[in-house]
Parts: sequence; structure tokens; C-alpha cells
Amino acid sequence: MSFSPKEILKFVEENDVKFIRLTFCDMFGNLKNVAIMPNELPRAFEFGIPFDASCIAEGCSDLLLVPDISTLSVLPWRPKSGRVVRFFCSLKNTDGSDYIGDMRSELTNYINQLRLDGYSCEMGTKCEFYLFELDERGEPTKIPHDHGGYLDVAPLDKCENARREICLSLEEMGMSPKSSCHKHGPAQNEIEFRESEPITAADNMVHYKTVVKSIAAQNGLFASFMPKPLPNEHGSALSISISLKKGGENIFGTDINAMPHEGKCFISGVLSKIREITAFLNCTTNSYKRFGIGYAPKYVNWSAENCAQLIRVPKPVGITPRMEIRSADACCNPYITFKLILAAGIGGIQRNDSSLFESAMHSATADSVFQPLPSTLEEAAAAAKTSDFVKQTLSPEILSNIFAQLDKQIHDYELADDKDKFEEASYFKFV
Repeated sequence: MSFSPKEILKFVEENDVKFIRLTFCDMFGNLKNVAIMPNELPRAFEFGIPFDASCIAEGCSDLLLVPDISTLSVLPWRPKSGRVVRFFCSLKNTDGSDYIGDMRSELTNYINQLRLDGYSCEMGTKCEFYLFELDERGEPTKIPHDHGGYLDVAPLDKCENARREICLSLEEMGMSPKSSCHKHGPAQNEIEFRESEPITAADNMVHYKTVVKSIAAQNGLFASFMPKPLPNEHGSALSISISLKKGGENIFGTDINAMPHEGKCFISGVLSKIREITAFLNCTTNSYKRFGIGYAPKYVNWSAENCAQLIRVPKPVGITPRMEIRSADACCNPYITFKLILAAGIGGIQRNDSSLFESAMHSATADSVFQPLPSTLEEAAAAAKTSDFVKQTLSPEILSNIFAQLDKQIHDYELADDKDKFEEASYFKFV
């Protein structure tokens, strides 16, 4: 939506808005915010609101939050009297210049460059989560809210009321949920978003987790996006779909058996760089316990039929031709993740190289042909640190901060006597 500052100020006054949340996310995609009163909004639009940016990067000084006017949304679970609205924000230095570590702006700039090169892109997400019971003190347990299975209905599916409220809240906020269902694990759920412009899709993904957790709490439940919260059950994935057009023509075509060469090159590009970017798509030690279990991918390959492969190219029957990458999880920063995936695919097009697409298409035995995905965060981080592609795609500011956080996780995990307890304390409540 397109608004002017004057229209926003009028909306705030006429709709009894009392708090404005200026939101952004940290290196790992966790939502952060500063709440201001309505009389501060004109200053936010003109100059930005200063805040201590140490939550973004160690040693980072004050930055400015500058609202993106087009992202205005009312928080539907807050009271109707004294409403709360939110904006996503750009990060600026105190002199008004762009902050080099602003991942949202970095993705925005990359998408703008793709447009200049003749590409238009839409992305969508499908994200899984578990709903757990609370104990008598209101603290989360690891007792699933139900024991339903894939696509079950009530009474086996006890999560449907919470899922419905989540979808209605998302829709009220303009975030375009597409479908929802019970997944394979007990009390495991998935909500799928319609494809949208990449910045909007990333914004939706960041705020989605907050909506899910807020509505779950209102229903006396706890939602966790931890990749593998239950050792003997399915892990929770973030599937990312990409629809890319060049000159108005979809590069993935309408027939999987006659895919345009450019689409094959894009998929080859992603396959060629996936090991180097996995640390960004799966940035916790717990993430790697999901790979190869149930329907989670293990190898660097693709398929049109098999739903357990890294990349799936669904047959476009009634849907826009697209590819889906299935290895990510909700702990990632979607702005960084989206940029890396797109840049890897575009790199394949620029190299005019479809070899990995072709070799995977004609190979049958994964164990003997395909490279495995990294099996630990340490292995994934090592691949990222030596990657020229990663260094060329992300700013030094972003890389130094992320690598420092990854190294700390790896170090603390290795020192932990009980590694399962370390992961539960580090991730269960916080992702």
C-alpha cells in the first residue's frame, strides 16, 4: 500500500492509535522493536528515531530507525481501544547515511538491480512450528498439544482453533496466508503464504513468528520454531518458493520436461552454492539434527516428484511455475537467505551453466552421486568462511557479525556437557 506521511498521521489520529512499533530484525531474523508515542511519528518520518544498536552487532553504536511507510499494519490481537500499529524500518547512521549492515536494505538494493536487468521475482514461504502445553506456572513444556498426524482433523487435531486464529490475524494484517494444516509431528503445524515481492515475503516471515507466538499464548499454548524440538519426531522446516520472470516470461516454464535453459541454469546455480550458504539458512547447531530425517533433505539434488529432496520443482498445474528450496528453517534471517538464494541462481544464469540440473535429472542413486549437505554447523560455517561467493554477496559488516555469532554457538556447544540441554536452553524458547 502507498501512503503519504500526512495520511498516516490522519489514520493514527482517527483510529485511536496510541503506540507505534518501529520494527527490525537482528542478524538471525529475530524481531526487535522500539515503541514510540503518536506525537513522535512526524520526527520518525523526517529524521528517524535513535536507538542503541548493540543488539544488532557487538560494538555497534547508535543507529536511526526510519519507518517504511508502505508497511503500516495494525496488530489485531491488541485492544481496539488504544490500538498498536507497526512499521518495518530501514537502519540509518546518525548522519542519515545508509547503515552498511542493514540486511533489509541490502535485499532491497539487490531486487532493484534485478529489475534493471529485466527480472521480476516473487517468493513465498511455508513454515512449520510445534504447539506445546504450558505447566501450572505458565512455563513451556515439551508436551505436544495433540497427537495428530499429517492432515488430520479434529478431534485428533487439537491445534485447528489456534491455527484458524493465526490465519485470521495474518489476513487482517494484510500478510496473505494461503493455507494451513496439521503436519506429520504431534501438534506440528504449517502455514503457507502466497508468493509476493521478496521484501514483503521477508517482512511477512519475520513478523509471522511473532503472530504465531502471540496467538498461541492467548490460547494457553507455547509455539516453538526450533528446528528439531523433539528428538524422535519430524523437524520443522522453512520451505521457500521462487517464481522468476525475465522479460515477462517465467524462466521455469510450464513443462518440467522442457524447462527453459535459463531455469535449468538458475537451479544449477543454487545447487552449486548451497553448501556455502547453508550456515545462513540453518544457523543453529540444532538445525543439522533435522537433515535426512523424515522428509528433510540430506543431499544436494532436485526432483519434480520426490518431496524429500533439497530442491523441488512442482509440476505447474494451476500454479505459477516455480522452484522450492526445502533445507532452510525458521531460525534464519530471511533477508539474508533470500538474497543468497537469488544471487546463487542468477550466478548460474550468468555462467550459462546447467550441468548440476542435468546430472541430477539423470542420476538415480543419491548416496553414490550427490554431495551431502553439511552435517554440522561447524562444517557449514567453515564452508561459508572460505566462499568467495558469500564474500561477494554480503557486506563485510554483516559477515563479521554473523561469523562471530556462529563461532560463539559452536564454541559453547562443544563445551557443553549435555548438548541436548544446551540446545533446549539456547533455542527452544527463543526461536
